[in-house]
Parts: sequence; structure tokens; C-alpha cells
Amino acid sequence: MHIVVCIKQVPDTEELPKVKIDPKDNTIVREEVKNIINPFDENAIEEALRIKEKKSASVTAISMGPPQAEEALRRALAMGVDEAILISDPVFAGSDTWATSYVLSRAIKKLEHFDLILAGKQAIDGDTAQVGPGIAEWLGIPQLTYVRKLEVKDGSIVAERALEDYFEVIETRLPALVTVTKEINEPRYPSLRGLLLAKKKEIPIWNNDYLKLPVDKVGLDGSPTRVIKVFIPKLPSKGEIIEGDLNQKAERVIEELKKRNLLRWLR
Repeated sequence: MHIVVCIKQVPDTEELPKVKIDPKDNTIVREEVKNIINPFDENAIEEALRIKEKKSASVTAISMGPPQAEEALRRALAMGVDEAILISDPVFAGSDTWATSYVLSRAIKKLEHFDLILAGKQAIDGDTAQVGPGIAEWLGIPQLTYVRKLEVKDGSIVAERALEDYFEVIETRLPALVTVTKEINEPRYPSLRGLLLAKKKEIPIWNNDYLKLPVDKVGLDGSPTRVIKVFIPKLPSKGEIIEGDLNQKAERVIEELKKRNLLRWLR
């Protein structure tokens, strides 16, 4: 069994105040901030490794991004992934979810054989939840999204999906693509041995000379959507300190609550 895990390197949420936006194409300047594996993708890696431990399986991690995305792949290797591939080329820069899912799907087809594709339900820097389903559509395979429990059988999988008001249990044949939620597991920490092995592991870089994709289907030229503006919203502080003794403070609070229709009567 061959499992492919699609992962993305994203800015660490603790680094948000340092995040800068490129004014030319409204994309995040990732080189100047600390980057991590997208948290939902870590759950996808963990689920792949748990399946590997139960079944006779190999796991390949794939990431599309700039050269520094290799760091995310090395962490995946340190966790226990068998192989890693970086998809990187300047012509892929600026790809929206449509173009990104297209590039990833073509790269996965290059692997020739796969049984299961796992990914996080969404990336925390975009929150679109579109790339995983997009890959499945390009490959013409079944997709199960928002999965919180997964069981692999011979030739099929059974998944429990988290929907708005209820859970849904569904079975589909393999090959298939699954996007997972945080509920599915708790990602492991890389071992010291894993970290040492990951440093030595060769990670091939697949560029467009290798993939041979039409340039009008990748990058900005292949993206039907455009980011008009990216910004971090600033919430103004409107706190007020109420002076006086306890009774005066209480009366003032009650007065303000009534004024805002948050308190209509008081016994």
C-alpha cells in the first residue's frame, strides 16, 4: 500500500505580527518569518504513519512551495515518513487553489501508483479547504472531507465525517483522497534518531522541466482567482476604567448595560 501525504509550509501563527505582504501580487512573504507544517497536515502525516504501522505501507510526503519548504518535508521525514518530494519552480509562484491542486495532482500521477492520499482539511494561511478536493477532482478519484475517524480495509476505507449538525459514516473504494480534522489523532514528536536520519535524506526537487506542465495552467497565469487584498485586521481597544467605590462602579456598569440593551431589567 502506498500513501501520499500532501503538506504545506505555513507561517507560524505566533509570527503574524511580522508577516509582510508582497504588494505586487498580494502574496505572503514567507522568507522573513518562521514557518511550520500546516497543523492539520501534521494530523494527516500522523494518520498515514498509524496506517503504516498497522498495514504493510509506505508513505511519501509531497509539498509544493519555495525552496525553504524543504524544512517541512524534513520534519515529516523525522516523524517517520519514508520519502519526500518538493515541487518547486518560479513558474508555480502565485498559484491559487485551482492551479495548486492541478500541479499536485500531476506530481502524484508521476508516482504511477498510490492507494490513498491524505491531507489536512485546510491550510491556516488560506482556510479555503479547496486544494484537497481539487486534487481528487483532477485525478478523478473519490474524496472524503472533514474526516475524524478512518479505517482502512482491503480495497476500501470507512470514514466518519464531521458535518455541521451530525456525523456521517461513509465507505468508498481505493484509491481515494481524505482530508482530516484535528480530532482524528494527536501528532507524534519526531524522535532524535528520526531527526538525524531526516538531515541526511535526499529530497528530490521536481520543477516544471521535470513535470512539463503548460505554463498557462500554473502560477498566476493559470489562476482564475486573484487576491485583491491581504491584511491582518486590527481590533481597536475601547476599554474604559470606571472610577469610584464598589457601589458607584456597579451602578455605572448597570447603566452601560441598559444603554446597550444588554440588560433590560434588574430585580
